[in-house]
Amino acid sequence: MTDEGPKTPAPRPRARWKRRLLWAFVLLVVVPGLAHVSILAGTRIEPPALAQTTGEAVEARPGLRVLGPAYARKRGAILEVRLAGTPEEIGHQHSRLLYREMVENEGTLYDQFSHYVPVPPLRWLLVDLSRLEFRHVDQGMQDERRREIAAQARGFSPDPYDGFLSTYHRFVFLHSLYDIALSFEHSPLIGCTSFALGDGAFEDGHTVLARNFDFEAGSIFDTGKAVFLVREQDRIPYASVAWPGLIGAVSGMNAEGLALVVHGARAREPRNVGEPVVHTTRDLLGRARTTAEAIDLLRDRSPMVSHLIMLTDAKGDVAIVERAPGEPIHVRRGRGKVPLTNHLEGPLVNDPANKRVESTTSTRPRRERLDELLQNLPPAASVEHVMGVLRDKKGLGGVDLPIGHRRSLDALIATHAVVMDTTARVLWVSEGPHLLGRFVRFDVARLLESGYEPKDDEPLVTAPEDPLYRSPAYEAWEKAGKPHHGEL
Repeated sequence: MTDEGPKTPAPRPRARWKRRLLWAFVLLVVVPGLAHVSILAGTRIEPPALAQTTGEAVEARPGLRVLGPAYARKRGAILEVRLAGTPEEIGHQHSRLLYREMVENEGTLYDQFSHYVPVPPLRWLLVDLSRLEFRHVDQGMQDERRREIAAQARGFSPDPYDGFLSTYHRFVFLHSLYDIALSFEHSPLIGCTSFALGDGAFEDGHTVLARNFDFEAGSIFDTGKAVFLVREQDRIPYASVAWPGLIGAVSGMNAEGLALVVHGARAREPRNVGEPVVHTTRDLLGRARTTAEAIDLLRDRSPMVSHLIMLTDAKGDVAIVERAPGEPIHVRRGRGKVPLTNHLEGPLVNDPANKRVESTTSTRPRRERLDELLQNLPPAASVEHVMGVLRDKKGLGGVDLPIGHRRSLDALIATHAVVMDTTARVLWVSEGPHLLGRFVRFDVARLLESGYEPKDDEPLVTAPEDPLYRSPAYEAWEKAGKPHHGEL
């Protein structure tokens, strides 16, 4: 008989639970913690070397902030901001002139993030995954834009959000946010409406490009919108309608009369590296004098995500450029009355993602109503007629829709609307809320002149408010929580 020796006693229940708790702690705390530290160390995006910039914004007189050749003031309810010089100088001016507004805008984004992702560990996980996924996103940016962003980040001091992500790294992400947001299945950027009029369709034989920029990311991007007047060294001066903090353009026109707008679309697979579309459009405004020149500049650029760019110039040459990752551009030409919503019509028309946009968003109903309205415009339509189209809240055939219905052109979700007369170099911008307030006129040709200086006695030229704004119907809609109907 073999002596097997004393047997090891079975673990007591308390010991087993201690081991399980230890392993749970390792799996739930230690491993994620180590992964988080590794991601922090391995994904940091470093700023480029910068030329020195100095200077602080001062209040030259009530309502006018000045920093060297740059200034910021209110024109009606809209910020008017001039930035001038090298990329480093423009970035520094941007942060120091608009520091308060940039803090508020960014805070709104984080409030939205916290609202939709209320569990802090989940927010941390999403940030870490984004850092990992987009760790090389800056590599598609031009050197000038990285330097401008770095100077903007250096001037953003004190930084109240540094604990979330380092300033430069965070700003690089923010300037790629348009592209990242477009890749979402329910993107808040698939809802814009634009059209061009030329060949006698607009007053005085001029050419016009008009658009609603639908962007549901917080009311601050509506009430705090800005018209930027940018005079970058060795580039064509341009005007852009956006918000404090953005280095780029979603709606803009340059001193030569080239105008453009960006629309969300969907096809092919998004990429985590490429040039952010707002930087591409910024470059077009700074370098192209005509629609043809802009198209040539687009041919060899690599987008991160699919979208449409609508272009027109002072001669009335209108084009819609369809772009998707890994695909050559497709150009649709147009004259007279040219409409645009959010679906592709070229070689990618049958892409499954584009088909989903057509079947699950409002792009088709809006396009059909827009075609109808443009067809019924009188010859030589006035700027008020153009604004009337942008403000239209009815369905096809003039059918009444509830306020805020998403199948209408004006669903009360736009953060800005613009009417750009490319012949006269004049820009009309909605004050807000949405398209209900006045439109304010900006004489871009004069504002972009090298010798222009802001004066107190300049007249404010406006177009009237939408009659709905002061009506009981709008008041009732607000009290009801501003509901939006019509999702397909």
